[in-house]
Amino acid sequence: MELDEAIMRRASVRYFLEEPVSDDEITALVEAAIRAPTASGLENWLFVVFKSAEARKKIYDLIGEGMVEYYRAVNLPEDKIKKLKRGIYEEGMYRAPVYIAVFIDRRVRFLKGKEFDEVEFIWSVESAAMAIQNLMLKAVELGLGTVYIGVTNFRGIEKKVRELAGLDENYYLVGVIPVGRPKEEVKPRKRRRSFKEVVVML
Repeated sequence: MELDEAIMRRASVRYFLEEPVSDDEITALVEAAIRAPTASGLENWLFVVFKSAEARKKIYDLIGEGMVEYYRAVNLPEDKIKKLKRGIYEEGMYRAPVYIAVFIDRRVRFLKGKEFDEVEFIWSVESAAMAIQNLMLKAVELGLGTVYIGVTNFRGIEKKVRELAGLDENYYLVGVIPVGRPKEEVKPRKRRRSFKEVVVML
């Protein structure tokens, strides 16, 4: 598969078949992820793979908790939230055979001194985000679907994911990525803004 094809075919997949993702596939995903650029060459990312039924159930419940918090934050009416909760808890939205949580270790840095705390943190998050994109594109090549979950970063939920991964507060969760074989045909959506609307050439 050409890179251009993988880029154009990538889309957020929210419903997955109940088929396992092999260890070889997981290895291929993470190997692709760690080829991403990393600020100062630090490679201060950590990929925690949740495969067991028990761990997946806990992650899934935390995703559901985060989604409800998100729906309330955007002021959706409770009847709409109730319908969306059905999509999660009854229809299995985001239920996947594997979840990959991507963390950064905030202790690993290049520039010393508190004046660099913010920029070092931003660089680390950017490095992990590029790794996630590599992972997602590799998933397309392997016939797998992924979706980025950011709601696990809500206060309290992020702590629970971290503790589930056996990590302390030195680690920061960048995102959780459900991985599996798509349940339905993947249909990438068109972008709302055109090339001319998002590019400034000087």
